[in-house]
Amino acid sequence: MKNNVILFLLLFISMTSFGQKMIKKEVEKLFKAELENEVIKSAFLHIYSESRDINIQLAESKENTITINHPFYTASITKMFTATSIGILKDQKKLNFQDRIAQYLPDTLIKHLHVLDYKEYSRDITIAQLLQHTSGLPDYFTDETIDASPNIINQLLVDTNKIWLPQEMIEFTKEKMKPHFNPGQGYNYTDTEYVLLALIIEKVSGLSYNAFLNKHIFQPLGMDGSYINLKSKPLKNQLPVAEFYVGDMVLSSIQSLSADWGGGGLVSTTQDLIRFFKAFNEDEIVKNNTRLAMQSWVYETENMQYGFGIRQVTIKDIKDEGKNLMLIGHTGSTASFLWYCPELDTYIAGTLNQLEASKSTMSLVHDVLKIIENN
Repeated sequence: MKNNVILFLLLFISMTSFGQKMIKKEVEKLFKAELENEVIKSAFLHIYSESRDINIQLAESKENTITINHPFYTASITKMFTATSIGILKDQKKLNFQDRIAQYLPDTLIKHLHVLDYKEYSRDITIAQLLQHTSGLPDYFTDETIDASPNIINQLLVDTNKIWLPQEMIEFTKEKMKPHFNPGQGYNYTDTEYVLLALIIEKVSGLSYNAFLNKHIFQPLGMDGSYINLKSKPLKNQLPVAEFYVGDMVLSSIQSLSADWGGGGLVSTTQDLIRFFKAFNEDEIVKNNTRLAMQSWVYETENMQYGFGIRQVTIKDIKDEGKNLMLIGHTGSTASFLWYCPELDTYIAGTLNQLEASKSTMSLVHDVLKIIENN
């Protein structure tokens, strides 16, 4: 009997080891295929599952030497950190999700923030509406201006040395753009809300946005390669940020990226991102009831819902095969991604560092999960 148990354990370990090797081999093949795309100049991919004993870390560049330890621009993954910071302040009883933002921001900033059909709704907007993109506010990056002048994303390369201040970005939306709907009456994804949230974090905590992240997230979790672009430095990791591109143009070093702040200014590593998300899911950063409140979903688009700085995606229809898989996490416009699949207890983080590739990452994530599921 004892010998049979030992034989079974050896067989199980052997099969597990074989399965893990197959997963790694197939994932590496997928990764190489992404890099064969002539548009892609570099890529990072990190797959981690404690329960499945998986920890695959891949990084490669056609232009420079990089390793998995190099930080990269995470873009809108930043929204998860901003929303979590608001959750931390809630747990500290310094604010509530349903509070009106006028309680925390100066009248000069609030006045004329949201005027629609000659009626002002600025003082009606809540923190929850900012978190969930339901305030109706326009997006200073991509929305059209009322006078046909360039929005901020079209100004980034006009003056690459410009330093954008948060208040300046808010004033730009007030002067140049119109709200989309009354607060709470729709959904419109906008970085404007996350600039306001970062300003609330600063007002309530008495710390700069980047200092708050350092004190309450980066330092406690040992996230040594994470910082806010142009605002702070990493705790230890001194490796240069991986370059990201639009076409063949490098954007990672321009000063005008200061316009990407509370909604997209985070630079991080795959290890740091997964460490953060794992701690978040295990209620080590915010309390359980706060985390669950942050996962109150509203419809965003087909198979996709949005909570408080976090998305939920069903990937059933991508290739119409196998069972449905659920993901929670976020993506960024630089083709960055951070996802957790509860069914497979698997984290996936990485980037393709190319604006044009931002929509293709979900297919990559889907294929990776299918490899894990089938092994």
